[in-house]
Parts: sequence; C-alpha cells; structure tokens
Amino acid sequence: MKRRYFTRNGLLTLITISILGFQACKQKKEQTTETATEENETEMMSEDFKLSLAQWSIHRMIQDEGLDPYQFAAKAKEWGFSGLEYVSQLYEDELKSADFSKEAMDNFVQKSLAESQKHGLTNLIIMIDHEGDLSAADETERKAAVESHFKWVDAAAALGCHSVRVNLMGSKVADEWTEASVDGLTQLSNYAKDKNINVIVENHGGLSSNAAMLVEVIKRVNLPNCGTLPDFGNFCVQREDGSYFESECIEEYDRYKGITELMPYAKAVSAKSHDFDENGNEINTDYARMIKIVKDAGYSGYIGVEYEGSELGEEEGIQATKALLEKLLSAE
Repeated sequence: MKRRYFTRNGLLTLITISILGFQACKQKKEQTTETATEENETEMMSEDFKLSLAQWSIHRMIQDEGLDPYQFAAKAKEWGFSGLEYVSQLYEDELKSADFSKEAMDNFVQKSLAESQKHGLTNLIIMIDHEGDLSAADETERKAAVESHFKWVDAAAALGCHSVRVNLMGSKVADEWTEASVDGLTQLSNYAKDKNINVIVENHGGLSSNAAMLVEVIKRVNLPNCGTLPDFGNFCVQREDGSYFESECIEEYDRYKGITELMPYAKAVSAKSHDFDENGNEINTDYARMIKIVKDAGYSGYIGVEYEGSELGEEEGIQATKALLEKLLSAE
C-alpha cells in the first residue's frame, strides 16, 4: 500500500515535472522568438538606414557633469549606435589652451580614432562651431572664418568622416547674406574637395533656417561636395532679441516644407527631439511625417539622433528618440 502510494505520487510528480518542463521550454521558445523578431526588425531597418549619435545629445554630461568627451564612442556603443557625429566645441577647453596647435589637433584625432576603432563605430561628421562667420558681410572677416575651418576639415579627413557641418551665420540682410554665404561656402568646399570631405549646412537659426534661401545658396555654389544637413527642429528664422538661439522664436519656417526642400541636397539627416508623450511620440515634430519625407526623397544611410530636451535626462531622451526612429524605420 505504501509502495503503491509512493509509485502513484511519484508518477504524479513526474507528470508535473514534465508539464512544468514543457511550459518552461514553451516560454523560453516564445522569448527566443520575441528576441529574434526584435533582431529581425533591427536588421530590416538597417538595410536602408543606420542610426548615429550626435555628440550634442550629451553636451550637458560633458559640460556640466564632467564626462570626458573622449568617452563619446563608448557611450554611443553602449546605447546601440553605429555612427558618430562629433561637435567641435565640446573639445574647446583642451584645444584652446593649446591654441589649436597641430600637435593638439593631431592628439584629438588620434584619441578619437582610437576610441571609435576600439568600439567598432564609424566616424561620420564633425559639427564645427565658434570658428567665425562664413556668411560675414566683410570679405576679410569671411576669409578668416573660412581658413579657421580648415583645421577641422583636416581632422575630419584624418578620422575618416564624410563631412563637416558648418553654420551660415553672419549678415542678417537677405541679399547680403546670400552673396556672402555663396562665397564662404565655395571657398571652404574647394578646400575640402581635395580632402574628400563634404561641406554640409544645417538649418541652424537665422536666414539659414529659411530653407528656400539655403537651397538657393547650395544651388549657386554648385559643387558636388557641398550640400545640406536637414534638421527636423531648427527652423526659427527670427527671435525676439535678434539672437540665433537665446530668446523666444517669433518667426518660424514650416518644418515639413523645409525638410522637403532641403532633402534633395542632403548628405546626412538630423532627427532633432525635445519632448515625448506617453506613447513615445515626439510632441513638437510629427516624426512619421518627417520619415516619410526622408524616404520619399530617396535618402538612405545614417540618421543622427540629436536629443536637446530638458524634461528627460540625456540618456533617457536619446533612447526615446532612438526607439521612435527604429519603430518608424522598420514600418512598411
């Protein structure tokens, strides 16, 4: 009797274990399938598009929290990016103290290149700031600004980048700005073409955020290595205090019209983001509409994540932007 009881209970135990084992295998299989599906979605997206990280997305970590800017590649790798977009001003403390000497610039290149290679990432762009106004009305000032950009073109070439991003700041008189911009860009693009570097202009405040005017400039330069870097969110043409970034915007160019106009000349794309709703959508820009414009233009390659918001921390904002782009780029 005791043996039959043991046998019966042993049999029940074996059946229970088998059922639990089947359920565990089933759950593991479902989890594996789910993981594979996520990987397939990422692979689907990467056939035509890849995601890069604009270093400005971590400018507060660097400028306020003391993160070493040379940790950029490590952070980008950790967060799942494959391309890097450097920002020159985030290295200014180091480089200015050495008066931007050749030795200092070479050190910047060597350290950045070593980090990108260590983490298996592709160097794409150096975004150049604070090197003078390429659309300055004064010819001497404009030429000095062009030449001040040369060192960054050289650095971009040494890093294996395809482009430098420049700003067209200077004159705020429309006709004067156009003529000066054409001249400044032509000079710089002619220098950069011998280095196999593109010079790309971002809609970045002032008259450069008037997409129609910027397109006219690019057409007049008429060089194959001169193009645009359409930014989803930088379309403020005029601010209250006349600055480029510091006060309330009082005149804004239609961003969807602007991206549509700039895309035929695009050699990169910047997905600017600020704030998100509970569904993970950017509340200032219709990303689905923007991605359709980008795809319809026939663009493929890297799209840069540039989080600039303050509601979320930088890492959280970067991941929110990345997740939104991955979802949209994977959609049919």
